[in-house]
Amino acid sequence: MDLILWRHAEAEVGKVGENDEDRVLTSKGHRQAWKMGEWLERTLPNTTRILVSPTRRTVQTAEALGRKYKINPGLAPSATAESILSIVNWPEAREPVLVVGHQPTLGRIVAYILTGKEQDWAVRKSTAVWIAQKERGESATNYLKAVMAPDMLGK
Repeated sequence: MDLILWRHAEAEVGKVGENDEDRVLTSKGHRQAWKMGEWLERTLPNTTRILVSPTRRTVQTAEALGRKYKINPGLAPSATAESILSIVNWPEAREPVLVVGHQPTLGRIVAYILTGKEQDWAVRKSTAVWIAQKERGESATNYLKAVMAPDMLGK
């Protein structure tokens, strides 16, 4: 299984009394999402299932990819690493899954899959972390397939 975790792009700072789920991308965030969306469109298999947190900033980030996606309330900012792994059916899913979500949960998922321990690992805004599992006989190995950030994709 391939699991791609894409953190939402830069969003406006929350204002007092504003619902966190309503925050939108900044102009820089739109540029970040567009760059990453182009890279992901070229790189992701056509069979990739795309699941998105219900916040406006994650939906705006996902829209930059230009593919169909499904909003899943279980991917909200309060989600746990364990609950997200259950939603994506890690590691049993047959098709690749792209999750557009939030820190610190995405970093915790990366740490858990790669080390077996849930730790707070940083994932920068609009960065995609691609983890794959390779089966060898009776055992399986998880490995880091790619990490891409918008600033690595040029101007």
